[in-house]
Amino acid sequence: MQFLPLVLMVKKQKKKEVSKMKESYFWFFLVFLLTFGGALFAKDEVLIGLSVANLQLERWQKDRDIFVETAEKLGAKVIVQSANNDDLLQVSQVENMMNQGADVLVIIAHDGYIMGSVVEEAHANGIPVIAYDRLLMECDLDYYITFDPIRIGEIQAQYLVDRKPEGNYFLLGGSPTDMNAHFVREGQMNVLQPYIDSGAIKIVGDQWAKDWSMQEAMKIVENALTATQNQIDAIVASNDSTAGGAVEALKEQGLAGKVLVSGQDADLVACQRVVEGTQTVTVYKPIKDIATMAAIMAVSAAKDIHIVTNGSINNEYKEVPTFFLEPIPVDKTNIVETVIKDGFQRLEDVYKNVPKSQWPKVD
Repeated sequence: MQFLPLVLMVKKQKKKEVSKMKESYFWFFLVFLLTFGGALFAKDEVLIGLSVANLQLERWQKDRDIFVETAEKLGAKVIVQSANNDDLLQVSQVENMMNQGADVLVIIAHDGYIMGSVVEEAHANGIPVIAYDRLLMECDLDYYITFDPIRIGEIQAQYLVDRKPEGNYFLLGGSPTDMNAHFVREGQMNVLQPYIDSGAIKIVGDQWAKDWSMQEAMKIVENALTATQNQIDAIVASNDSTAGGAVEALKEQGLAGKVLVSGQDADLVACQRVVEGTQTVTVYKPIKDIATMAAIMAVSAAKDIHIVTNGSINNEYKEVPTFFLEPIPVDKTNIVETVIKDGFQRLEDVYKNVPKSQWPKVD
């Protein structure tokens, strides 16, 4: 059974150790908060500003929906705005949220450095700021919540190396403006570097896909296949969108399913590729966990309630109190007991391109 850390919220006092409890206790705690939280926090309605870099990707739509639902159960109101990966627009939208009287800001940044600039203004107005899954840089950020991005990169690379410990590897990074993409790469290199140093693995290319774009990733891999005369054994793709671009480029050359491809997010199309055999692995990040906890953190921060975290991360200004959640590698063997069992994706959707006779039997 997966273990999840429990965030204990207490009035500001000496920081306590974060305990580890089984998932059942974790969800009992959340159910209690969601059942009685409205009464606990109901003295004043909290207005949360949720700023999202872009809502095009399936993953962020799920985050938004669960976050808003949880916050509303806690008696809060949420303003949601998407910036369509426009940095100036995202800054303007956050400033507008402050002007509307937001009590707390939760930011999913397009560019962590640019959005870090809004924290000082927020604090000048007495508004705490939480970075959601993308770190805000060079600022006095209050809290950060994320699935450990370095661990995600390690999981991706280790999964591929376990299956192909030697050969030509291509590194397909995410958006260069997203600090998470760099943390993921750090994790990948933690695993790959010894193999590179020994000569077992050769890096035949290393490029970054703007805005995690599938189209951009497809062009990058098409060019890489041409440059290497199709001599690529594994593509370390940093998320499912870039993985999708890689798989499309591989299909053109008849290589889909022959070249190992990693991913991240357990998007529906990625899960379909996993069971079909064209994508090797995705990294599942239970969105229900992060979105629910982020909403609780937001309401707590607005109420000046201290949040006990389970780690910290340096944003080039300070060690930011951080709540890390554990990511899970998903392949054909465990997709039913993870992604499907959690209700994140439906079995009939994941397996729709697979003959029904080959569907797994589910109780």
